[in-house]
Amino acid sequence: MPAYSSRRRPVVSRLGVKLFVIILVVNVLIAGLVFLAVSRSIDRGFIDYLETTQTTRAETLAEGLAEEWQRRGDWQWLRDDMSAWQRLVRRQLWPGDGPPPQGIDRRLGDPDDFVLHDANGLPVIGLRPADEDQQNGSELHWLPIISQGEQVGALGYRPPQQLMARMDRIFLSRQQRNLGIIVASLSLASLLLAGGLSWWLGGRTGHMALATRRLTEGDYGIRLPEHGGDELSRLSHDFNVLAATLEANREARQRWVSDIAHELRTPLAVLRGEIEAMQDGIRPMNDDNLGSLAQEVGQLERLVADLRLLAQSDAGVLDVSLAPLDLAETLASRLEERRNWLADQGITLELEVTGQAPIRGDLQRLRQLWHNLLDNTCAYTQPPGRLRVSLECDADIARITWEDTAPGVPEQELVHLTERLYRVEGSRNRASGGSGLGLSIATALVTAHGGNMRASNSALGGLCWTLEFPLLREDVHEHRV
Repeated sequence: MPAYSSRRRPVVSRLGVKLFVIILVVNVLIAGLVFLAVSRSIDRGFIDYLETTQTTRAETLAEGLAEEWQRRGDWQWLRDDMSAWQRLVRRQLWPGDGPPPQGIDRRLGDPDDFVLHDANGLPVIGLRPADEDQQNGSELHWLPIISQGEQVGALGYRPPQQLMARMDRIFLSRQQRNLGIIVASLSLASLLLAGGLSWWLGGRTGHMALATRRLTEGDYGIRLPEHGGDELSRLSHDFNVLAATLEANREARQRWVSDIAHELRTPLAVLRGEIEAMQDGIRPMNDDNLGSLAQEVGQLERLVADLRLLAQSDAGVLDVSLAPLDLAETLASRLEERRNWLADQGITLELEVTGQAPIRGDLQRLRQLWHNLLDNTCAYTQPPGRLRVSLECDADIARITWEDTAPGVPEQELVHLTERLYRVEGSRNRASGGSGLGLSIATALVTAHGGNMRASNSALGGLCWTLEFPLLREDVHEHRV
C-alpha cells in the first residue's frame, strides 16, 4: 500500500497562518502585560524602599545628634566647623574605617540631604525651611531631636521623590531597559515558536486534508505516516485503518460480485444447454429432463434466497421472531431426524445433549442453522466419518460444540471460513460443496440470536465449530411461561 508522500502539501495552510497569528498575538500581549506589571512594581517598590531607608537613616542621625547635644550642650561647634557635620553624618550612617559604599545607598547617606535647625527653628546646617522649599519645590520631612525629654533641634531630610528626580531615575531606567530587552527576547522567541508550531501543525493537518480528499475520490491505497504517540499520530493511525477497511471492502465487494456472477453462470449454463438440446431434438422433453431443469431452477432459487438473507442480515432487517424455547430440545430433535441420513452419507452421529438450555430464539431459523451445518459436514467430511455434537451451559452461556473428522482446515484458513463464497481449496467446482454461502448464513443466524460462532481445529481431525447463545434469565423465563 503506497504511503502518502510528504512532498505533496498545500501551498498555504490557513490553519497554520491562524495558529501563527493567534500564538504570536497571545505571547506578545502576555509579554506586554508582564512588562507593565513588573515595571510598575519596580517603580513603586523602589520608592517605598527609598522612603523606608531614608527615614531609618534620619532617625539614626537624629539619635546621634541628640547624643552630641547632651555631650556638648549646644550646636555652635557645628556652626564653627562645617567639616564636623560631614564627619558626624558619615560616622553615624557609615560606621567603621572603610569608605562609604557607592551607588544608591551612598546617595541616601549624603550629608547634603539633611538640614539641622536648633530649638528656635534657626538653621544650624542648611537653609531655612522657606528657602529650602523654594529651592526644591516641596517640603522637607522633619524629625525632632530629643535630649533628656527636651527638644533641642529638628532634623530635616529630603523625601524619596526628590532623590528619585535627582539621581535614582537612572537606576529605574536601566532596569526598565533590561526588562524591555527581556520582553523583546520573549517576543522574538514567541515569533519563532509560533512560526515553527504553526508550520509543523499546519503541515500535518494539510497532509491529512489532502489525504482525506484523495480518499473521497476513491484512492483507498493512500496512507499517512505515523510518527510519535500524540493525538495527531493516533488520528493518522485511525485514518490508515479507515483507508485499509475501505480498500478491503471494495475488494470484497468486487470479489463478491464476481463470485455471485460465477455461481449464477453455472446453473444458467446448464439450463440453457438442456433447453437448447430439447429445442434441437437431441433430448426428448420428458419428465426426467424436465425434472433436471426443475432441479437447476431450485438451485437458483436457493442461491437467490441465500443472497437475500445475507443482504437482510447486513442491513440489520433479518426477519427473526425471538421467543422463549429450549435450545437443547430443538438441536437434539433435528439431529435425531437426520441421523439415518447421516448414516447413509457414511457419517456416525455422536450426540451429547442433556438437560435444558432456555434461550430466546426463532425455531425456523435455528432449524435452518442446523441444516446448513449438517450440509457443510456432509459436503467436506470423508466417509467413514464421525460427527460429535455436545451442548453445555456455563453461567449465562449455552455452548454448542460441533466437530467432525478429517479432512481438517489449515490454521490460517480458519478465519476465512465464514466469508461469502469462500472455499478452502480455492476451487470453483460445485461438486466439492454448495454455493459457499452456508457458513456465512450460519454466522448471520447465530448473530441474530445474540450469539457468536467461531472455528477451530477438531480433536477428531476435522473442523470444530463453537456456537454460543445467551441463556434466558430464569425470572424472565418463568414470567413468560
